[in-house]
This record gives sequence, C-alpha cells and structure tokens, in this order.
Amino acid sequence: MSNQRTLVLCKPDAVQRGAVGRIIDRFERKGLKIAGLKMVAVDEDLASRHYAEHLEKPFYPELRDFITSSPVIAMAIEGENAVEVVRNLMGVTNPQNAASGTIRGDFGLNLTKNLVHGSDSLASAEREVALFFKPDELFDYELTIREWM
Repeated sequence: MSNQRTLVLCKPDAVQRGAVGRIIDRFERKGLKIAGLKMVAVDEDLASRHYAEHLEKPFYPELRDFITSSPVIAMAIEGENAVEVVRNLMGVTNPQNAASGTIRGDFGLNLTKNLVHGSDSLASAEREVALFFKPDELFDYELTIREWM
C-alpha cells in the first residue's frame, strides 16, 4: 500500500444539484484526506488539457460543453491507494451500471452527468492535480485519526 494523491472533480451537475457536501462526506468518512479544495470555472483551454485523450473522439464536444457549463469543485484527495479507493467510492462511469452505495450509483443520472471525475491512474492523478492546483494550494498535514484506521 502506498500514500497517493488523486484528483476528484464534483462536476457541474453535482454543484447544481447541491450534492457537493454529500460527495465530500463520502471521501472523509472513508478516512481520506483533503489536501486541496476549490471552486473552478473550467474554460475551454482547461477542458481540452484535462480531457486531452478524448479530443478526437465524437463525444468530446458534449464533454467540453458540460464541464464548462457551471463551476466545478476540484479536490486533491490523499490516502493509502487513493486512486483505487476513490474510483471504488465513485462507482463505474455509467451510473446505470454503478453499484448502489457508490456516488454514481446513488446519485448519477447518465453517462455525462455522472457527478464526479476521478483520476484513473497514478500518472493521470499527478498530471490532473497539477492542472487544477498550484503547489501552494496543496497542503501536507497529518490527520489525527490516522492512528485509529
């Protein structure tokens, strides 16, 4: 097991539906640490850098239009095997297939409006955290509950 930092975005639908607090709560209850947190208006440039692997795909314009439609909440989440743990808490990408008890399974509407984004690998996490956070916006601190987990 290793300590990792990963990116989570509460997408425009999470912000508009007032679900951000409930989403953050799930990560905190799991014992993950918030190393950075802010509201961001994603512009087309940031959208294209964030979704670089999808630029040539036919669904990219829909992704871009959605992620730029309203502010998002960007979080740098930290913990043991954070990339995998976060992805498990979120559930599979398509909410129709996501297990009950996951964020997408409990709150997701459709493939685009699935409330959250989480980095899919440690390499992606490092790249994505750097897209959304400057180094001085990330905090290193110890959770006092660590000894109980």
